[in-house]
Amino acid sequence: MPLLEPNPQALRPGTKRSPAPDRVPELAKGTPRRLREELSELLGAEKVLSDLSDLVRYASDASPYRFVPQVVVVAEDIDDISAVLSYAHGKGREVVFRAAGTSLNGQAQGEDILVDVRRHWAGVEVLDGGARARIRPGTTVVRANAALAPHGRVLGPDPASAIACTLGGVVANNASGMTAGTTRNSYRTLASLTFVLPSGTVVDTADPAADEELARAEPRLCAGLLALKAEIEADAELTARIRAKYAIKNTNGYRLDAFLDGATPVRILRGLMVGSEGTFGFIAETVFDTLPLDREVSTALLFFPSLPAAAAAVPLFNEAGALAVELMDGNTLRASVSVAGVPADWAELPKETAALLVEFRAPHAAALEAYERAAEAVLAGLALVAPVPSVENAFTRDPKRIGGYWKARKAFVSAVGGSRPSGTTLITEDFAVPPDRLAEACAELLDLQSRHGFDAAVAGHAAHGNLHFLLAFDAGDPADVERYAAFMDEFCKLTVERFDGSLKAEHATGRNIAPFLELEWGTKATELMWRVKEIIDPDGVLAPRIVLDRDPQAHLRGLKTIPTVERTVDPCIECGFCEPTCPSQDLTTTPRQRIVLRREMMRQPDGSPVEARLLEAYGYDAVDTCAGDSTCKLACPVGIDTGALMKEFRHERHSPREERIAALAARNFRAVEASARLAVAAADRIGDRVLERVTGLARKAVRPDLVPEWLPEIPGAAARRLPRTHRPAAVAVYYPACVNRIFGGPEGHRGPSLPEAVVAVSARAGKPVWIPDDVAGTCCATIWHSKGYGRGNEVMANRIVEAAWGWTAGGKLPLVVDASSCTLGIAQEVVPYLTPDNRELHAELTVLDSLVWAADELLPRLDVRRRVTSAVVHPTCSMRHLGDEEQLTRLAEACAEEVVVPADAGCCAFAGDRGMLHPELTASATAREAAEVTARSFDAHLSANRMCEIGMDRATGRTYQSVLLALERATRP
Repeated sequence: MPLLEPNPQALRPGTKRSPAPDRVPELAKGTPRRLREELSELLGAEKVLSDLSDLVRYASDASPYRFVPQVVVVAEDIDDISAVLSYAHGKGREVVFRAAGTSLNGQAQGEDILVDVRRHWAGVEVLDGGARARIRPGTTVVRANAALAPHGRVLGPDPASAIACTLGGVVANNASGMTAGTTRNSYRTLASLTFVLPSGTVVDTADPAADEELARAEPRLCAGLLALKAEIEADAELTARIRAKYAIKNTNGYRLDAFLDGATPVRILRGLMVGSEGTFGFIAETVFDTLPLDREVSTALLFFPSLPAAAAAVPLFNEAGALAVELMDGNTLRASVSVAGVPADWAELPKETAALLVEFRAPHAAALEAYERAAEAVLAGLALVAPVPSVENAFTRDPKRIGGYWKARKAFVSAVGGSRPSGTTLITEDFAVPPDRLAEACAELLDLQSRHGFDAAVAGHAAHGNLHFLLAFDAGDPADVERYAAFMDEFCKLTVERFDGSLKAEHATGRNIAPFLELEWGTKATELMWRVKEIIDPDGVLAPRIVLDRDPQAHLRGLKTIPTVERTVDPCIECGFCEPTCPSQDLTTTPRQRIVLRREMMRQPDGSPVEARLLEAYGYDAVDTCAGDSTCKLACPVGIDTGALMKEFRHERHSPREERIAALAARNFRAVEASARLAVAAADRIGDRVLERVTGLARKAVRPDLVPEWLPEIPGAAARRLPRTHRPAAVAVYYPACVNRIFGGPEGHRGPSLPEAVVAVSARAGKPVWIPDDVAGTCCATIWHSKGYGRGNEVMANRIVEAAWGWTAGGKLPLVVDASSCTLGIAQEVVPYLTPDNRELHAELTVLDSLVWAADELLPRLDVRRRVTSAVVHPTCSMRHLGDEEQLTRLAEACAEEVVVPADAGCCAFAGDRGMLHPELTASATAREAAEVTARSFDAHLSANRMCEIGMDRATGRTYQSVLLALERATRP
């Protein structure tokens, strides 16, 4: 064991707790041995996740349910899928497929074999100039639309979870969203798909020979489907009922209209697979017919005195041609103040207030103007209100304001869920009524909630009569569960009997509406659905108890408690929006999973064997392999920063001795900096192979998380002296980051160093900068902050602010920093660690990233004299936090004729030295971006952070450099 291995018990929850009713049983030790061994032999051990920690982190999705699988299989291809299905048939086991885990009704959970079909299943191929797109099931909607946008096309489905949900799940649930309605959803826009039936038979519906091959492989299935088709078509009453049910949005049960729309077994199956929730087969590939991306947009957020009043205005905007009409009630609006950019005075809105988010889109300006005239005519007849000063009740074309409106709307579930009482479980309901009865339905819903003691939040796609509402209750309290059950009984009867509505409009049946399926569809149609399941999956291998369940209490089974955890992450509702941006998502855990594991610890009795096993795994899986980049905060609608919590946990694991040493290093950083530069210089003479061996041995003896691994990509030492500058003429103070004072430029670079380039290009633009003589020994404090060294962080944070105050003459000059992570550190991250006096000094500083300085202040005054043909850029996570990605692209465009921002660009996870402590983290985080970058050649590879450039060098085998070096060369006389 390494000498300084941290004690897992340091992260043991310190609060007193009572065992939760849904805790993992104490005897659970992970996957049963025989199951693990058989699947490992069948697929390979690397594809089988069997540790208790693995099973717990996959047990939760975005729904209020929780089921712990027996094993998790990470499938790589169709062969793996077929092998798992064959094994399940032979052993009498059950299989559930899971991609993003954003389902709201428990569809992504299973109690036996759970198959991860996200990790290896991403990819988009644009076809026919964008008219169609071939998309793999693990691809997010946002990623697919990013590929289509240059062609002026977009997918029809547009769920609010587009940032995280994947196309496999979108099709399997027939998810629609803000604008899809009944005409732009998957059922209507899916051109073809490839799927694997429970038997293992693979069907490509685009293959002209598909029906012939299916008849040969599955004669019983084909005969059964055609017999059901004939039976349905012979029943005029049933046929009419099916058509009527899909006149409004409806995802409850199976798509029986597939029997009316499909003439052959393959065409019937194509329809049935949409909305089947993984119960009929695995969707391996989709081909979508895309839609025009109308770029002319006009949007308004309109406020009404009540929810029924807002609902009554919906038909008017529908008639005016609005593409989207979204409804938000007072609870939703007030909860949205937790979303960045939402006006703070929304918190003061009266509870009765409601709002409509109305949007018109058009292909050209003239068409948009016509829409706006129609909208103004509607506005003239409405009794709008302006309860708080920020309310404008007017249409705008400003993209920033429109984006803010939609951010608030899409954050509905997370924002409202984040504001729920701590320790309560969130239920998201989703129903539809005929749009002309929406106002009546809103009034009835408010009355129903009041009678059952719920103060729910309501929002939805009002244009289509589709509403969502959120309920919070204590799943560990039988009385509260009973209250929820009584509400659901009455709500379902109201929706069906009063409005002939859909109990699930777009979230699919799942577990919580399965007991009410027959209430909505009637006995005849429901029994037909059971027969369809028996024909396609006679052994019941796939996703049992999802969609079909005869247990009237099934929706109350498996409800998950939400124990209170650390305040930083306690508001999390486990929606999963954070996962696609997480650097460790394919290596260990995601932000959601880190929280899920922490909650399971809190469910356990103090000192239980389950708690102990989870703590043993948590150190590496959660804490050590978190890049600490906090991009999860940017993806989370309510800004939950799981990275910050992991830094807190690193701090808790430190011994007092480690903290003292870190503080000593901060106090003596001038000597540390000089020693580091000398060590790097010496490394050039010693050689990579020797250093790799030495650091490897040291990592084994001490601890991998303390001793960096030497990497061949590490550059040589920086020059001992910085460029000479003069203070009197300077218009800005230039602060070369310590990383650029220690490490030199990229290998083979001929020309000025980065500090020399910044000084030269600034002077060239008539904006000279000054480098203080005493920058050595100062730092942005990120070294200590990222590792959780509290006292060292305080020492350096206060030192840099005091120094910057003096350098900038009390904030009169801007401070320009040449590494984006260091800019972020000085501008934002040091603030919580400053003394009160230094916080006042910090408030007077203007801290600029060198990208902003160069793009906004220098570039307009420079003459570009030479450009390379092509460049690819790597936007860093710090740039995302600072909001200066656009400046990186603008500078690159000045230096190259073609600039590419990889669609899969993300955090490189090098994170200072974390990529040297855990090289496997950077390798995993950069895999997709690296594949995109290395698929073709570029003349330049540009970024603006030295350690990130080293990380990308290692990932791609290409040489990255600061865009400031490229700018200096491009503008050199």
